[in-house]
Amino acid sequence: MSFTAQILTLYPEMFPGPLGVSLAGRALAEGTWACEPVQIRDFATDKHKSVDDTPAGGGAGMVLRADVLARAVDHALELHPALPVLAMTPRGAPMTQARVRSLAAGPGVTILCGRFEGFDERLFEGRPIEQVSMGDIVLSGGEIGAFMLLDACIRLLPGVMGAASSGVEESFENDLLEYPQYTRPPEWEGRMIPEVLRSGDHAKIAAWRKRRAEDDTRLRRPDLWERYRSARD
Repeated sequence: MSFTAQILTLYPEMFPGPLGVSLAGRALAEGTWACEPVQIRDFATDKHKSVDDTPAGGGAGMVLRADVLARAVDHALELHPALPVLAMTPRGAPMTQARVRSLAAGPGVTILCGRFEGFDERLFEGRPIEQVSMGDIVLSGGEIGAFMLLDACIRLLPGVMGAASSGVEESFENDLLEYPQYTRPPEWEGRMIPEVLRSGDHAKIAAWRKRRAEDDTRLRRPDLWERYRSARD
C-alpha cells in the first residue's frame, strides 16, 4: 500500500512541485506514494468562491472561514478516513522527527494549508485536526510547510533512501544532532580529516561520533540536550 498525501490548498497547482524530483519524485513515479491536491475553493458556496472573510473584532487581513474549510475536511475524510488531518499553522505544536516517523509508518496524511491571517478557530473545535508548525517562522502559506513535512515523511518510506541506516544515524534521532561528516580529499586548505576517522577502528569511530554528537548538541541546541539528558536520568 502506498503512502497517500492529500493536500487541501488554494494552490493545488503547486503540487507535487519540488516533490516531483530527486528521491521523492522517483518514489512518486514508482507508486511508493501518491499526491492528491484538493482545491479548497471547490467547497465555497457563493458565486465568487469566497473562502475568507474579515476578522471578528477587527484587525488587518482576512481569515479562512470555518464553514468552507469544514466541508473540504469532511470531503477529505470521506475519501481517506484513515489519514490524520494536520493543519499547517504557526500556532501549532512543533513538528518533531518522532512525529514524522509515526506518520511515515502509517497510510499517509491529509494536510490543510493555511493562508492569510490563519483559520477560524472554530474549525479546530468542530473537526479532528492536529495543528502543527514547521518552525518559529511565519510563511505566506502552509504549502511550503507541507512540502517540508511530506519530504521528511517520504524519505523514510521503505526503499526511498539507498541505505537503510541513512534515516537512523542523523540529526534529531535519539534527541541528538548528527555528528560531523567528512569525505575526500583527506586534506583541504590545510585542514585534515580527524585521524580517528582514518584509523579503521570502528569502535573508536563510533565512540568519537557519539561524543561529537553529544558535544555539538549541548553547544548548539541546549533544548535538545536537556531532553536527551532527561531521557537518560
